[in-house]
Amino acid sequence: MISITDIMTVAPEIFMLTMACLILVLDTFSNDPQRRLTYYLSQLTLVVTAVLVSQLSPEQTAYAFGNSYIDDGMATVLKEGVFIIGFFAFLYSHEYLKEHGWLKGEYFVLGLFAILGEMILISAYSLLTVYLGLELLSLSLYAMVAMHRKSTAASEAAMKYFVLGAMASGMLLYGMSMIYGVTGSLQLETIATNIESDTSNILLVFGLVFVLVGIAFKL
Repeated sequence: MISITDIMTVAPEIFMLTMACLILVLDTFSNDPQRRLTYYLSQLTLVVTAVLVSQLSPEQTAYAFGNSYIDDGMATVLKEGVFIIGFFAFLYSHEYLKEHGWLKGEYFVLGLFAILGEMILISAYSLLTVYLGLELLSLSLYAMVAMHRKSTAASEAAMKYFVLGAMASGMLLYGMSMIYGVTGSLQLETIATNIESDTSNILLVFGLVFVLVGIAFKL
């Protein structure tokens, strides 16, 4: 059962998701070719989310959703780093896309979803959460690559990226299933303990190889 503590732990992620959806709706009805409202709201979302992450950071390690999600000092630092990079990426790309006539509101929305995927990935404490964050990040990037619809190179790159990502997802899930079959758990801490105590298990080694290869191809 989901508790208030669980909700508070993921409050920044909930805010990011809500704002991304709201900005997408507002951009749909916007007639501004410069997408100023979309841009400023996206930047504001990053700033507010960064403040939420900082203010809601627990003094001790907090777990949520059946120990599948973790919030600690390291997660806070990494998320703040992602927000800073995202802020300057939006700042630079806004002018670049505007100069080349490629500016679209969906770019910033997809960027926010990609950052949300990174936030989930940073706080992942279970293989399922790792997969969820990685897929959200990857799917957003697929769409961003293909945004320049009239470009043959962009369409080709997006298709290749999607096919490669689909293959990587299959390898990742296969590796996760092998790890779960050996350890009986999806939690990263339990898996790490099993790896330390049984390094000679062939299935476990193959599972780890598939997971690492899948993540490497996706990133």
